[in-house]
Amino acid sequence: MARMHTRRRGSSSSDKPVADEAPEWSDVDAADIEARVVELAEQGKDPSQIGLSLRDEGVKGVPVPDVKLATGKKVTTILEENDAAGDLPEDLRNLMERAIRLREHMEENQQDKSNRRALQNTESKIRRLVSYYRGDKLDDDFTYSYDVAVELLEE
Repeated sequence: MARMHTRRRGSSSSDKPVADEAPEWSDVDAADIEARVVELAEQGKDPSQIGLSLRDEGVKGVPVPDVKLATGKKVTTILEENDAAGDLPEDLRNLMERAIRLREHMEENQQDKSNRRALQNTESKIRRLVSYYRGDKLDDDFTYSYDVAVELLEE
C-alpha cells in the first residue's frame, strides 16, 4: 500500500505471530492485568505505552506479550470499561501535539519551507482522522483548528 503524502510505497514489516491463546509461560490472571492497565493509565500513560510496559515489566514480574490474548479485551476497551480512557483518541492527540509543535516552530522560523509542508501534511491527517472519529468519539460538530487543539491539550 502506498504512503499518504509521498510517492513511495510502504515497506513491509514483520507480522505478529498467529496465536489463539496466550503463551503458557505468561500465566497471569486477567483481573491482575486489568488492574495493572488501570493503574498505568492513572499514572498518565497512553494505551500504547501501557502495552509496552506490560510487555517489558509485566504484572508481578511476569511479562504479558499480548493483552488481548491474555484478557480477551484490548487495552482501550479495558480503559473505557473502567472510565480511565482519555477524552481524545491516542493517534489524534499525538498528531495534534505534533501540529502545535510545528506551528510554534513556524512562528519563529517563517522561511522554513520543509516544516511548513510537514505542518500542512500533519493538519490534513488530523482533518482526515477527525472526519473518521466524528460522531463516535468526537462531537458531531467538531472541527479542527489550531486554537481548538491548544485548548484540548491544555486540559
